[in-house]
Amino acid sequence: MQLRTAGIHHITSFVTDPQRNVDFYAGILGLRMVKKTINFDAPDVYHLYFGNEAGAPGTIVTFFPQPGARRGAVGSGQLGITVFAVPTGSLPFWEARLNRLGVHVEKVSRFGEELLRFADYDGLRIELAERAEGAVSSWQWEDITADQAIKGFGGGVLFSARPERTLHTVEHVLGLERIAEEDGYVRFRATGDIGNIIDVNSRELPRGIGGAGTVHHIAWRATDFEQHEQWRTQVANAGFQPTPVIDRQYFNAVYFREDGGILFEIATDPPGFANDESAEALGGKLMLPAWYEPQRDLIESNLLPIEVRSLS
Repeated sequence: MQLRTAGIHHITSFVTDPQRNVDFYAGILGLRMVKKTINFDAPDVYHLYFGNEAGAPGTIVTFFPQPGARRGAVGSGQLGITVFAVPTGSLPFWEARLNRLGVHVEKVSRFGEELLRFADYDGLRIELAERAEGAVSSWQWEDITADQAIKGFGGGVLFSARPERTLHTVEHVLGLERIAEEDGYVRFRATGDIGNIIDVNSRELPRGIGGAGTVHHIAWRATDFEQHEQWRTQVANAGFQPTPVIDRQYFNAVYFREDGGILFEIATDPPGFANDESAEALGGKLMLPAWYEPQRDLIESNLLPIEVRSLS
């Protein structure tokens, strides 16, 4: 039987200044910084995770901030737009908050749905969509209440260099259901109630260039470690070349690049971010995997200090 993903697990992007990254996603959007760690492949670079109060799958947006990094260009072969879900009736609150904090907002629509579109400090494209589905967030920040707080991902928009191949992979490898098509977009729905609406831009777009201000990869959910192995087999049987399973401390990961050039990951829901610190303390200190602990002093000396702070 074909596996079907519940939807997005996390989205990871390149940005520049780490404090401005924290300011935007924690200070402005009100997400919780659930993990402060490093890029395991480049320990002089932070890996910052933001999400709901627990950093639940479907809520996690992550970043590699590197001052002075080369700027990228959004285009085909990337996730072009990240969509966050907010409670029904909360868009006026968000429009007012973003305007007050100096973030330019425009109203757009897709598939009959009104969206607020804006960009973060590095140019990553973001939309807010009102969605009745998904649990409300209990993480409190400033005047953002549970009736307004970001729930997690609404979904995203894929920019493909070969849209027909990407459409096939989303439907027949990831198992999403094709539900609508209009104005050059094809809409799919995953089985979950968060991070479950994926639009594929089926038009030709300029090729994207990786770098600051672009998404590195989008990760899809696997229920557990056993299913994760089954996902790797399913991806391989579809003709892709998945990586071996990689332990990322907070989830296991398998990566593959689909035919439209977008880097996909399959990530496990467990063990989660309370794997190495308590749920109450998430994001409070720099967490390192065991093999980097002997180098903690050196690593910390090479990282810029960051803090979650109010911008109001």
